[in-house]
Amino acid sequence: MAGKQPTRYDQYDVIIIGAGMVGLSLALTLQKMLTEKAASTFPKILLLESKPIQSNQALQPGFDVRSTVLSYGTVAYLKKLDIWDALEPAAEPISTIHVSDQNHFGNATIKAKEAGVEALGYVVENQAIGIELNRALLESSEQLEVLSPVQVNDISHQQQAALLECQSNNEHFSLQTSLVVLAEGGRSGLSKNLGIYRKQKEYRQVAIIANVGLSQGHNNVAYERFTPNGPLAVLPLTNYKEENRAALVWTQQADSYKEIFELSDEDFLGKLQKEFGQRLGTILKVGERAAFPLSLQEAEEQIRHNLVLLGNVAHALHPVAGQGFNLAFRDMMRLAENISDSFKHGKNPGDFSQLQKYLASTQDDQMKTIGFSHYLTQFFSSNQWALVWYRKFGLLSIDVLPPLKQILSRQAMGMSDRMVKL
Repeated sequence: MAGKQPTRYDQYDVIIIGAGMVGLSLALTLQKMLTEKAASTFPKILLLESKPIQSNQALQPGFDVRSTVLSYGTVAYLKKLDIWDALEPAAEPISTIHVSDQNHFGNATIKAKEAGVEALGYVVENQAIGIELNRALLESSEQLEVLSPVQVNDISHQQQAALLECQSNNEHFSLQTSLVVLAEGGRSGLSKNLGIYRKQKEYRQVAIIANVGLSQGHNNVAYERFTPNGPLAVLPLTNYKEENRAALVWTQQADSYKEIFELSDEDFLGKLQKEFGQRLGTILKVGERAAFPLSLQEAEEQIRHNLVLLGNVAHALHPVAGQGFNLAFRDMMRLAENISDSFKHGKNPGDFSQLQKYLASTQDDQMKTIGFSHYLTQFFSSNQWALVWYRKFGLLSIDVLPPLKQILSRQAMGMSDRMVKL
């Protein structure tokens, strides 16, 4: 989908670079928040994407066969954004989270019923999320402009605006904006060009991801099993042609993961069955596999004058506990609230003092969530005797100490921090 070709130095209030799940969500959320304004004063918002966005594509660019855990809090936002109703048929609810430590006594469960909710979260294939967000984008008002495919080659900063040097096919043009939202993913070349460095903690682990078929139903239980190699997650998926399915995230050591990844399907399933056990009966089949190196990455700067980083370019987490996208989504909601408040009070949304308010509003959540996923990985990926005994005590404590379970369940549900009002 291509929007109207801008004239040279066209001025926008907000330009979002990247139409992945986070960038698309921000564009749609801003439109929802700002629709109460008169059309004549509606801020000019432009979404740029380097790949073509077309309404007739079954699999939209930028989305793969991976699945995402949507927390209870994220789903609550999607309902308010009028996106959830269309997405819900592709979403499988999580009624229970079962945590165990391989070869060691003790486990813990967190149940939706005990938390007083219908589901702790939902598992949805990224393809379904992408298609629904693109559908919502295509149906959005003309006040939200979209231009693709466009490559942003450079961003420079002026006193009151940022200047983007862009290219679409063989045509070069420039755009001005009060605020650039960089949401093009963890491999952003633009952030490197801007000299924004990333702090990186290598886990020396690789996640093997695939969908698996099961001999019995999953009963909406999400299993998180910790092994010496790293976490092994088996997450409930919707059935496919009446076959029971689950999403697999199987962590292996980086220097030896290929021994597992390159096994035949039969040997792969045998190894997985031995690691996971018989909780879901026999694991019958495995789909296409993918492998992703794991590390904790944080941008040293998330904001500059006229610029904010959002999503994986700001922080990329270990997939344990499914916290990464949900944290990015909460960041997105707080940024949308900040931008909306800026327009409401006649302020420049790219002013550094305004962006400082956004960063302050999300720093506590980022610190808690990043720390939770990082130290959980470190804690459970060790066979040291002392840590093993601490883990036994910790897992048992979750079930016998209701306040501790409540803290963990609220973190898992994405409800440990203030919700943004729409």
